[in-house]
Amino acid sequence: MTGDRRAVRLFINGRVQGVGFRWWCVREAERLGVDGWVRNRLDGSVEAMAFGSGEAVDQLIQACRKGPAGAAVEEVHVSEADANEAHLPGFRQAPTA
Repeated sequence: MTGDRRAVRLFINGRVQGVGFRWWCVREAERLGVDGWVRNRLDGSVEAMAFGSGEAVDQLIQACRKGPAGAAVEEVHVSEADANEAHLPGFRQAPTA
């Protein structure tokens, strides 16, 4: 594939559980054509792994900074990830970690 592919891991903090954040994130990722997963974390945050075109991944990151109605995102920490870890077809909710 081209060098335009990007993989990132996101840690989203704030009021992000119990507000439909994971469901919303799946819908946004599917709309953008991004592969990966999203899950709740025991500390109350949400974690996501995203793989796709650099532009689509950037758009998902920006969307996560706002989140769905009802969410109050305080911080989104983004780190580059191993593309092999992230590249599964589709985007899904994963079990809480």
